[in-house]
Amino acid sequence: MTDRRTGTPGIADLGFAQVDVDREGRQGLPEVVYGPGKTAPQITAIVTSLLAANSGPVLVTRVEPETADTVLEAVAADGGRYDAEAQLLAWRPAPAGDFRVVVAAAGTSDWPVAAEAAAVASAAGLDVSRIDDIGVAGIHRTLAAAPRLHAADAVICVAGMEGALASVIGGLVAAPVIAVPTSTGYGASLEGVTALLAMLSACAAGLTVVNIDSGFGAAMAAHRIARTRKASS
Repeated sequence: MTDRRTGTPGIADLGFAQVDVDREGRQGLPEVVYGPGKTAPQITAIVTSLLAANSGPVLVTRVEPETADTVLEAVAADGGRYDAEAQLLAWRPAPAGDFRVVVAAAGTSDWPVAAEAAAVASAAGLDVSRIDDIGVAGIHRTLAAAPRLHAADAVICVAGMEGALASVIGGLVAAPVIAVPTSTGYGASLEGVTALLAMLSACAAGLTVVNIDSGFGAAMAAHRIARTRKASS
């Protein structure tokens, strides 16, 4: 798609936004919209341009309920839906494929980030299941979940506090482990910085670590792994 005003291939120039409408062709998923800081009319315009230019899922993350209602009313034709737990708006979610992702959360306080990871991964077409509250303070809970973790093609590990769950799961399973530090914890947890540094310093080799509270980033990492595996098979 070439923008009529700029002539730049792959860009839809909305004035306030330069929408990357060719991303689906490069990465298998249209550009995902980050909701915070955008007005409902801006989100509506971006979503409309993405729906028109692509055939795959169109997603908006971190959307407040009131904004979601306004956008859904404005973009009603394509059957959008809102996941309040994950704060995710989605149109045309992909059916689940055969790439199995387990989203494992250390504690109930990590639930919102785990919910975002699971919702985005599911909308992108991954086969997603969740295991909640298996933090290492009760290591028997983690070990009891081992069979389900072993069966996954990728594990998204969501943990705050000291972030130890990522190291434990990274040592248990053969599949890629994508670690998400959360801002859960008391003062020395430094709003997720402690978990982030612990995951980056993990003894378990080969962990992928995304940004603090970025369930979205973890889901997209899993999507890229799944797409690469499919292309090579």
